[in-house]
Amino acid sequence: MLFHVKMTVKLPLDMDPAKAAQLKADEKELAQRLMREGKWRHLWRIAGQYANYSVFDLDSVQELHDTLLQLPLFPYMEIEIDALCRHPSSIRDDDR
Repeated sequence: MLFHVKMTVKLPLDMDPAKAAQLKADEKELAQRLMREGKWRHLWRIAGQYANYSVFDLDSVQELHDTLLQLPLFPYMEIEIDALCRHPSSIRDDDR
């Protein structure tokens, strides 16, 4: 199943910079592992915001939920999710 996910990060203004840097490094490491595994298909930064649009390719809504809960920045995120399906007018058989 494909999921379009918007993640907006809102770190507390008084967060220790070292803690913030570690959270971001941990997030990057996990995100890149999920990308190598084919689970996090696409990741785009939204210009001018501390936010991204992502496409996840997972077996279920539960797997998406469990994956998002693992993200180190999850406690500081606002998340919007849309399930995706192939449009009948698409000329492509995949999302590449």
